Amino acid sequence: MSNNDVKRTELATLGEFGLIDHLTSSIKLNQPTTRTGVGDDAAVIDAGDKYMLLTTDLLLEGIQFDLTYTPLRHLGYKAVVANIMDIYAMNGTPTQLTISLGISKRFSVEMLDELYDGIRLACETYQVDLVGGDTTSSLTGLAISVSVVGFVDKDKITYRSGAKANDLICVSGNLGAAFMGLQILEREKQVFAGNDKVQPQLEGFDYVLKRQLKPEARKDIVDQLRELGIQPTSMIDLSDGLASDLMQIAKSSKAGVRIYLEKIPIASETFRAGEELNFDPAIAALNGGEDYELLFTIPIEKHDEVKNLGGIDVIGHITAESKGNYIVTPDGGEIPLQAQGWATE
Repeated sequence: MSNNDVKRTELATLGEFGLIDHLTSSIKLNQPTTRTGVGDDAAVIDAGDKYMLLTTDLLLEGIQFDLTYTPLRHLGYKAVVANIMDIYAMNGTPTQLTISLGISKRFSVEMLDELYDGIRLACETYQVDLVGGDTTSSLTGLAISVSVVGFVDKDKITYRSGAKANDLICVSGNLGAAFMGLQILEREKQVFAGNDKVQPQLEGFDYVLKRQLKPEARKDIVDQLRELGIQPTSMIDLSDGLASDLMQIAKSSKAGVRIYLEKIPIASETFRAGEELNFDPAIAALNGGEDYELLFTIPIEKHDEVKNLGGIDVIGHITAESKGNYIVTPDGGEIPLQAQGWATE
């Protein structure tokens, strides 16, 4: 058989989550302590009185980050935050992490010190212990692999799969700012590439730039919900965009969703950046990603308690799976909810 006769399926035809499903659908769990494998923000392992949560992520230079405009200290901080959010998204507490690096020759010891300054600061901020890792050579730049361990009481764990009809869909903070910050940085990179004597025009964009370069994990929201005795019926961290992550909850819960466009929280700074870039902030909120907020559902009777917390918006509700996933526009129209998608080159 020639190479031309070999079937080739492009990765983009499956998308990120479709590819994960394809690669892992035939995997069998053999250990009785493994409660949940692939399919949620973290794997769940029975550790006696509690569940242990385990998550891992890989960040590649030129794909997940660009060192043209990303300070190494900020990158280290963000790498930790992005991963501990997976533990918070299952109502858990992150406790330890390991970090492995692929390093090319262009990096010096001083540059890696900067990276680890950010890592240490994030670990101190969120009381997580850095307990190990590995380093190896890289021919293509910097690669960062982060694995995080956390724990959760068995009766407090929250999966993506628990949403029920009439549950309210809630989101913390505001959405789209990180994507707008990225677009500002990319714009200035292009300008600089044409004329290295030009100074970047970043004034007035401090908020969206911070949301892109140095996000914070929403431990505060998890703590507040716990203090009120409110346990979300489902939860996920917003790393891939509201549309994509909400559809993950819908798929896992075998449910439909209705969200209201005018209820999606978007900061005024994000609107200003949108005007500057001629880009719709609602699109950034739905498909931009890297917000690292919490998207969760609660029983409808908890509405007033959650609204009184502040910093949380109710943006819709869960419906029957047969009703599908839709965005409701201000005029009452319904638009099918679609994820932006993912591809690799």
